[in-house]
Amino acid sequence: MIKKNYLLAPGPTPVPIDILLEGAKDTIHHRTPQFKKIFEEAVKGTKEVFRTENELFILASSGTGAMEMAVTNIVNPGEKVLVFSVGKFGERWTEIAKVFGANVVLVEREYGDFYTPEMVEEAIEKNPDAVAVLTTLSETSTGAVMDIEGISRVVKAAGKLIAVDCISGLVAEPLETDKWGLDIVVSGSQKGFMLPPGLAYISLSKAAIEKAQTTKSTSFYFNLKKYLKDPLPWTPAVNLIYQQRAAVDMLLKEGMENVWARHAVMGKATREAVKAMGLELFSKRPGNVLTSVKVPEGVDGGKIVSIMRDEYGVTIAGGQGSMKGNIFRIAHLGYMSDFDVVTALTALEKVLRRLGYSVEFGTGTKVAMEIFEREGV
Repeated sequence: MIKKNYLLAPGPTPVPIDILLEGAKDTIHHRTPQFKKIFEEAVKGTKEVFRTENELFILASSGTGAMEMAVTNIVNPGEKVLVFSVGKFGERWTEIAKVFGANVVLVEREYGDFYTPEMVEEAIEKNPDAVAVLTTLSETSTGAVMDIEGISRVVKAAGKLIAVDCISGLVAEPLETDKWGLDIVVSGSQKGFMLPPGLAYISLSKAAIEKAQTTKSTSFYFNLKKYLKDPLPWTPAVNLIYQQRAAVDMLLKEGMENVWARHAVMGKATREAVKAMGLELFSKRPGNVLTSVKVPEGVDGGKIVSIMRDEYGVTIAGGQGSMKGNIFRIAHLGYMSDFDVVTALTALEKVLRRLGYSVEFGTGTKVAMEIFEREGV
């Protein structure tokens, strides 16, 4: 039997053929005028996707490297930061901040939940000496999306810095770095940017850069002062930069508003389809990056993921941390279309039936296709 592979995990995500081919071009030296032009074009396009005129640096690392760069450059050991966590990647902010000696005040809610501007405001009032707030746009481990615009409003009113993990959320969810006053935004290449893993991005406001001037960074590689002197202080991932330029060109030709709208339709179709199958959404504030679904009672959650991947070639994601085996996650992020969603739903119906869950073929796919037709997809 022929088995094709379909990638519907929240990172890495599928990479368009044209972008893959960019990476196959000759590697040139990174200190040449030819590469400088390519790099500057990649940065310019990336800033447009970020919706910012702030400083933006492209790093040869995963998104976690950009998170580390954010913390080590704006927080001195002993300074207080507020971390808001509703999942695995909120926890990562906490872990990074503790490594660099920050005094962490953790505001934590259960996996699948979300936090509001009012909660952030209350925490700031209780901790007026905090220098920064570390937040997450889309909690990849659960699919929950935060009201970053509203949260930023209260953070800036209090005169604090705000750093936002947008590693999975950028591109799929609306984000206005400058309009919302975001001081630091970090992201990674293997999500909505439709690239292989290996690049991270960080944008920094003037206020963040000013704070960095009085911060003793304990990182050599991610020391912002070095990047401000030279945006390429170390050897860059040359061929990935080729691909970055091509990817942002593709996104900007589609138009960011259209990209956001496309993700919104796919997210809606997936959510409504799984509900039609009698399944329950896990996130209390689901977004358009991925759909997180509770494993039905009596079904082995690990087998849902493994059978879909190993026998049907459809890769989705299981739960992380305390949610391992309890949820599964279907991504609709980046280079994906309505047919990718329908393929995932079809495979899900087949696997659920095999595992003893009662669902008629076409239950979810019918609902999804009706939404796509109604939305003109």
